[in-house]
Amino acid sequence: MTTNTHPNHVSTTLRDVIGLDNQPPRLSDSALIMIDFQNTYRTGVMALEGAEAALAAGARLLVRARAAGIPVVHVINDGGENTPYDIRAHIGALSDEVAPVDGEPVVVKQFPNSFHATELEKTLTGLGVAPGGGKDLVLAGFMTHMCVNYTAQGAFNLGYRPTVVAEATATRALTAPDGTVLSAAALHTAALTAVTDLFGTVVPTVDALS
Repeated sequence: MTTNTHPNHVSTTLRDVIGLDNQPPRLSDSALIMIDFQNTYRTGVMALEGAEAALAAGARLLVRARAAGIPVVHVINDGGENTPYDIRAHIGALSDEVAPVDGEPVVVKQFPNSFHATELEKTLTGLGVAPGGGKDLVLAGFMTHMCVNYTAQGAFNLGYRPTVVAEATATRALTAPDGTVLSAAALHTAALTAVTDLFGTVVPTVDALS
């Protein structure tokens, strides 16, 4: 048995192997899920590299979604009092730039997958966005490798077609198991690549969505 170890060899994605569509959705045919755009990630221990740029992109995406009249759902992580995720305090609140307006539901979660033990699926269904119902999900928010990644997986597992907007998400550098530091950029890219292997599609920018 031989293994292809050529440095330029690129593996076929699982999406291609099983015949899934890689065409990004039209924003007008989608629902927007804004994940954990909390002040948590802008300052202090959980500050992310590129958080401000990602937040600005998320704000532009939100403006487009509202103009298109599509469903918008905000997700917020509640970590409890005296944590960076205390949604009762400024540190854990949704950032002003992407704050919900009247009529936009807010789903509270406590796990990385926004669908796990929350009202997200029920909320989407109530907005006419059911799995396999013809509407895709567009995801943006924090962090790329954590809640965005796992929400994409959760959406896929339920039968949705999720698409992540790369510039509207960000993460932070972490120490790898071998002791080296994995940069935020590398982790961001790896997380998005993991999404595209099976769970969904990724577009680079807000403007890349038609």
